[in-house]
Amino acid sequence: MRATEPPRTGPVLVVIGGLPATGKSTVGRAVARRFGASYLGIDTIRQSLYAFAERDADTDALRHAVTLGLGYSVAYALAEDLLSQGQCVFAECVNSRKATRDAWAAVARRTAAQFHEVELICSDPAEHAHRATTRTVDIPGLPLPTWQDITERDYAPWDRPHLTLDTAGKPPDHTITELSNALALTLTP
Repeated sequence: MRATEPPRTGPVLVVIGGLPATGKSTVGRAVARRFGASYLGIDTIRQSLYAFAERDADTDALRHAVTLGLGYSVAYALAEDLLSQGQCVFAECVNSRKATRDAWAAVARRTAAQFHEVELICSDPAEHAHRATTRTVDIPGLPLPTWQDITERDYAPWDRPHLTLDTAGKPPDHTITELSNALALTLTP
């Protein structure tokens, strides 16, 4: 079954999280496109804020704010705006902490949106390391984390039900279809 934009009775928020180099951007963009949804990438927002900071005299304060979560705050506000207009929004971010996961859930509650949390993992450490060390950046100026950065990242386990998809040993198209099909089943009235 090929997923097309499902009939919806209201806004839908899909948050795709997971460690870097698990396929979040590739999968998130493709599935959002299939559903005719808006796509918000935290890396794009954060890098734009960093680039803006470089033009200002007080770059340290803004860079510090971005490090503390300003990019997520901007994404929450944008998502809430789009959801309030009845849109379907895909937000892609590492989403490594309970606080960020709860904040996304609060956005969905405030806008009465259907809410779907997705975590992408790569269960094969060798494949994950290879992806992390060979991928190219698609956001100008964005520094990619090293494999060491990824393995040492503070990533809290999920404390509630969510959809987990393992991207190890699969081409991106497989995960794109897997997620599209899972969402089509839940988004169709």
